[in-house]
Amino acid sequence: MEISDILIDWYGKNKRDLPWREVSDPYIIWISEIILQQTRVVQGKDYFLRFAERFPDIQSLAEAHEDEVLKYWEGLGYYSRARNLHATARRIMEQYGGKFPTEYKEVLSLKGIGEYTAAAIVSFVWDQPYPVVDGNVFRVLSRLFALDTPIDTGKGKKEYTELATSIMNPGKAGLHNQAIMEFGALQCTPQNPNCMFCPLQSKCMGYASGSPLFFPVKQNKTKTRNRYFYYLHITYRGRTWLNRRSNKDIWKSLYEFPLIETEIPVDFIQLQEKENFRQLLKEAGKLSISVELSDVKHVLSHQILYATFYKIEIEKIPASLQSCIEISNDAINEYAVPRLLRIYLEK
Repeated sequence: MEISDILIDWYGKNKRDLPWREVSDPYIIWISEIILQQTRVVQGKDYFLRFAERFPDIQSLAEAHEDEVLKYWEGLGYYSRARNLHATARRIMEQYGGKFPTEYKEVLSLKGIGEYTAAAIVSFVWDQPYPVVDGNVFRVLSRLFALDTPIDTGKGKKEYTELATSIMNPGKAGLHNQAIMEFGALQCTPQNPNCMFCPLQSKCMGYASGSPLFFPVKQNKTKTRNRYFYYLHITYRGRTWLNRRSNKDIWKSLYEFPLIETEIPVDFIQLQEKENFRQLLKEAGKLSISVELSDVKHVLSHQILYATFYKIEIEKIPASLQSCIEISNDAINEYAVPRLLRIYLEK
C-alpha cells in the first residue's frame, strides 16, 4: 500500500478546494462526476454550482421538465447526459423511494452511469473498494509501471483496472481514488508532468525510461468528419421560428433555427437551389437576406461543424413554418440551444 499512502499524503497537501469535495451526498457526487467527464474543473465548477442550486436533490431534478434541465445544461455539450440524469432521477424516485442506491451493481444499472462513475460514487461516499479508472488514472498508472498496452482496448482496460485495484488501500478507497485522480490532473499532467518534484519519482518506470511522455499508449486515432450547417434565422415583425431536434444526431431535444445541412460547402446561390430551401420559403414573398455569421468552425468529438447564419426577413408567413415553433425574438434565451447558436446570439 506504499504507493497509495504516498498518493494520499500528496493529496492532503495539494488537493484543490472544490464544492463537491468533503460531501457525503451521492447525488452531489453523481452530478459533479457527470459534469466533469468532458469538462475541465475550471469550466465545470460554475455549471455545477448553477445546476446544483436549481436541482439540489433527486426529487427536484425528477420533477423538473426536460426542457429546463437542458437549459441548465446548456453549454456543457453531450446533452444525452443531461437527459440521462433526468431519467435516472425519475427512476430513483420510483424504484428506490428517492434514495440513491448503495450497492455498486445497482448504481451501475442506472442509465448514464458507467463503471467509472459508479466506482466514484460508491468509493467517495461509502468507501467501497472499487477503483476509478479515467484518463488521469490511465496516465499515472501507465507511466508509473511503463505499460505499453493500449488504453483504448479491452485488454488495456482490464489490465489497468486490475492494476488500479492492486495498488488501492481498500480501507481508504474513496481517499485513494480522489488522490490518484487529482495527482493525474495536477502533477502527472499530459504534456508537462512535474517529474522533478514528484513523490513517486523513485518508483516511476516511465521516468526511469527517460520518455514518460510516451505513456499512455493509444491504438486508434479518432476519425473526424466535416459537416456544413446553414441556419436560417427567419424573422417577421419581431417573431422568429425554432425547431426542436428530435433525431438520434447531436443536440437531441435542443432548439435551433431551421437548418439546411449539406455534404460540401455551398454559397447562398447554391443554397437557394436546394429543394428544402425552396419548400420552406417559396410562399414567404419578398426576402431581405443578410449574412450574420459565416463559416464558424465548431469542433465536437468525431465531428467538425462549419456553420453559416443567414438572417431572413420575410414578407409573409408561409404555411411551411407551421411545423416550427413560433416565438418572439426576445424569447429565444428561454430555450436551450446548442453552444453554436449561443455564439451567434451573443454576437
